[in-house]
Amino acid sequence: MSSLATQEVWTVVLVEDNQATRAFLETCVRGHGQLRLAASFATLASARAWFAQQGADLLLVDLGLPDGSGLDLMRDVRQRWPHCDMLVVSMFGDEENVLASIEAGAVGYVHKDDEAADIADTLLAVKRGASPISPMIARHLLRRMQPAPQAAQALTQAEPAVAVPQPLHLEASSPIVLSRREQEVLEFIARGFSYAEIARQQGITVHTVQTYIKKLYGKLAVHSRSEAVYEANRLGLLNHFGSQFKRQP
Repeated sequence: MSSLATQEVWTVVLVEDNQATRAFLETCVRGHGQLRLAASFATLASARAWFAQQGADLLLVDLGLPDGSGLDLMRDVRQRWPHCDMLVVSMFGDEENVLASIEAGAVGYVHKDDEAADIADTLLAVKRGASPISPMIARHLLRRMQPAPQAAQALTQAEPAVAVPQPLHLEASSPIVLSRREQEVLEFIARGFSYAEIARQQGITVHTVQTYIKKLYGKLAVHSRSEAVYEANRLGLLNHFGSQFKRQP
């Protein structure tokens, strides 16, 4: 009997709305003898219906789904099937989504741009007790744990100043132009609104909010909410509509 025959086979449920990405991930899972694709879904509702009836060993889930957030599914699965290990595969690497995923029960977070990731090996690593996180995601988490700039300045204010070369910016020759909706979403995230709150205020879905934020990140050349707010402030993009946005009680 081969060693593979004696190894445990883990069932996997995949939730990804992009058809091409879903097909690729399905192929990765089916291509490994220790993994069995139990189900594959494109929407939150269909995945929820599955987990209402049965569980799985592994959940591979995207956050931005057309009818809601993968975070809601993860919370449901953690409560109903606590032994199901959950791995996020998302294009969003900002601190809010990463930390929310961990709080929802994710044991790993892989960015879709991390081409080096072999999803089958990553899933098996999870079952061996690992918590895989893309290098870019880990960097954001480390930044969050670092002291705020004000605190760092207080710790070093007695030290002699050292001239640090500043990066060159090209906004004068390449101005950043935001659409009205992108500007509004930017103002909301600058004031600490969650994606769900922005969606409710704007009358759109969370998935649509995430799409606007992805466009914002691309235009500002950033990867997180804090970086987007900093860069927008530096470029003067938060001076036009600020007074009209107020958090509702």
